[in-house]
Amino acid sequence: MPSHDKKIEAYIDCGKLSTSTLIITSRAYAIPVSPYSFYSFSYLRENRRALETQGVEVEFIPVFLGGINVGSGNKPPWTLPAKASYSIYDGRRAQKYFGHKFETPDFFPILSLLPQRCLTYVKMKRPEKLEDLFQSCFESLWLEHLDLAKQEHMRTGLLKTFNKQEAEEILNAAQTSEIKLALNDVTKHAVEDLGAFGCPWFWVHDGKGNAEPFFGSDRFHYMWDYLDIPHRDLELRGPVSGKL
Repeated sequence: MPSHDKKIEAYIDCGKLSTSTLIITSRAYAIPVSPYSFYSFSYLRENRRALETQGVEVEFIPVFLGGINVGSGNKPPWTLPAKASYSIYDGRRAQKYFGHKFETPDFFPILSLLPQRCLTYVKMKRPEKLEDLFQSCFESLWLEHLDLAKQEHMRTGLLKTFNKQEAEEILNAAQTSEIKLALNDVTKHAVEDLGAFGCPWFWVHDGKGNAEPFFGSDRFHYMWDYLDIPHRDLELRGPVSGKL
């Protein structure tokens, strides 16, 4: 029987920086290389208790943004001059809003296959550690400027959550055909079945047998409306006179 719980599935890539259940597979699909995945990840974790009181479950799902771009025909914003220029302003505003402060690494962007494969393995074998590793990947890349595409830097990120033996096990597993195929399958599913064209990508179940996609770190008020969750929408403070 299909589940009719409210759920947010959040699909995120950590590098290119869902009773009622909100599955982030946020489902949130996420990547460490996406700063906007970082913002969404932080926001959802900070608000998890409030979501749980509304019967909403959040699930994070590692996905490969490069594969999503190729599969959907999308282009990274930094490849388009106008978007690249605008992102300087947008990034600064987003950091202020979500309470972060960091600079873009000189080596950005990275090929995020290694961290995403490590995250895929951990989700399969050690799911209770997945969010800790996501946090470690985000911090390692965006705050410490470690290139997680390099094995020695990925090892450093892993050692924040796992012991040395476990870290080596995860790095070795990331090179296996099983894990490579698993990440590829999730990415393909996000593109072909869920319509993903970027990250973070959310697949949100309303608890009534319906589900819809949401994209980006600034669509949470739309999600809450869709899930019929009480929330305070954007509003101006103080007296407002005149008409628009």
